[in-house]
Order: sequence, then structure tokens, then C-alpha cells
Amino acid sequence: MLISLIIPCYNEEQALPFLYQALCELRSGLTGTGKSFEFIFVNDGSSDRTKDVIKEYAKSDSDVRYVFFSRNFGKEAAMYAGLEASKGDYVAILDADMQDPPSLIPEMIRALDNDECDIVAARRVTRKGEPKIRSFFARRFYKLINRMIEVEIADGARDFRLMRRVVVDAILQLSERQRFSKGIFAWVGFRTKWVEHVNVERVAGETKWSFWKLFKYAIDGIIAFTTAPLRLATIAGFASALAAFGYMVYYFIRAVILKIYNDVPGYPSLLCFILFIGGLILMALGVLGEYIGRTYIEVKGRPIYIKAEDENSLRSSRDT
Repeated sequence: MLISLIIPCYNEEQALPFLYQALCELRSGLTGTGKSFEFIFVNDGSSDRTKDVIKEYAKSDSDVRYVFFSRNFGKEAAMYAGLEASKGDYVAILDADMQDPPSLIPEMIRALDNDECDIVAARRVTRKGEPKIRSFFARRFYKLINRMIEVEIADGARDFRLMRRVVVDAILQLSERQRFSKGIFAWVGFRTKWVEHVNVERVAGETKWSFWKLFKYAIDGIIAFTTAPLRLATIAGFASALAAFGYMVYYFIRAVILKIYNDVPGYPSLLCFILFIGGLILMALGVLGEYIGRTYIEVKGRPIYIKAEDENSLRSSRDT
């Protein structure tokens, strides 16, 4: 049985030696069990020596395969490219920084072998070591998105998971450009078992996910899987119109029936009201623009990524 391990890489030169050693130990520990491995490294346009390090591994290890992008397309594209390149009966995705412990993979394999599930996914039960503000907003995000979408995304869920080939084939059918894999994994369904682990800090290097990038990723996830923001904009517009009507009735009763007049014209209240309505209109247009923009990107039909090189290029150069 072949097991594919997909490792998206972006400027992971320092972390790769630690990961590769752990993968080799994993492979050695399962020798004689009928399990073979392929390690698929996807270089997402790194600017350091990540590409060279991967090539060195491929020259000395026939189980190492790779896909190199022509530029940085993002982790979502890297995961999709790895899934496309994989040949295994079981396929796993894990980060290069060792925050997804390879030591959990034997337990995941056993769960699939015992037919307990179709997906074994990792979930963090603690966020120790992570900035508190990031942890706070991450938890709020999961609560918010689970109220909006038809499937449930577990709090602390990671992209780290081992899947049967049938699951991988289902995911590859969803070829949308604006990808949110956590939602896609939940949307395709199948039996899922969760493996819980504590938060593991990076073994080397620095995180590539700033707060702003995580915020944009969260927005992408919400827009990719629900039209709830459009509905909220409609509700907000209706509520503001209702409030404006109530405001008008109030002043009609006050001036016509009760004969109460203001000595000072209502310029400040009118200005505030106009600004409030204008803000709601701009908000609704912004939400609508996000959906139209993503529709525009999908309609153009551009590829999710562009491959510049893979391990077959290395073998061809050897043959010549």
C-alpha cells in the first residue's frame, strides 16, 4: 500500500531538515508492514534555498517527489497541486514546520486500516504559545462561520489529515480558484475521526501567517461557503429603512399632533441619519462587490497554479 505525504513549502529551508528526518524515521518504523511512502514537496515560490534542499533529497531518495511553482500561489494552491500529484491509497497533508507532528501518522494509518473512518484529521485542543489576540479571534471565527454554513468546521481543526483515495478524488472535483480547504474537507463529507493534540510551535523559521493574512483568509472562507453576508446586508438595509420610517412617524406626531416644534433646525440629526444610511449602502455594496469579484475570478478560468518543474525534470536531466 502506497501512502502519499504532501508537504506545502514556502521559505522552509531551516525547517526541512527536521521534517525530512522525522519522515525517514516514520518510514523506517513502518518497514515490513507492507506500507510504502512517497514524500511530495510542493515549493510555493520560495525565495530562500527551499528548492535546492528539496532537490538534494530527491537525488538521494527515490521516495521524494516534488512540484515547483513558477511563483507564490499560496498554500491552498500548493495543497491542491499535491493532491493532484499524489498516487497513494492513503494521502496526508502536513506542514513543513513540524506543527503537524508526523508521529501521529501511524495512529492515523491504523484508524483507516481498521475501517473506523475515511478521514483522520488532527485538531488542536490548546493554543499554548500562540498570541492571545490571534487565539481569541480564531475561536470567534469558528463560532461565526459555523452559524453561517451548512457544515461544521471543528474549532482547532488543521489541514493535517490522512484520507482515503476516494476522499481525495472527491476534493479534486472541487476545482474552484478561491479555495478554503477547511470548508472543502467538511463539505465533501465522509466518516471523519478526530485526533487531538496540543499546540506544537514551529521547529525553525518564522510563521508566514500574519494577522492580516489570517483575517483575509477568514473572509475568503466565509464568502466561499455562504451567502449569509448578502442576507445580513439585506436585513441591515431593511432595519435602517424601518428605523427611518419610525423616525419620520415620531416627528410627524410630535409636530402635527402634539404641536411641539424645535427652535433649532434638525440639521445635526439629519446629517447623522444620512451618514448612517450612506454607511449601510456602502457596506452592502462592499459585500456585493466581494461576491462579484470572486465570480469574476472563477469565470476567467485561470489555473489554480502553474507548475515550473517536478521530479520528472530531474530524471530527464539524468538520462541525458
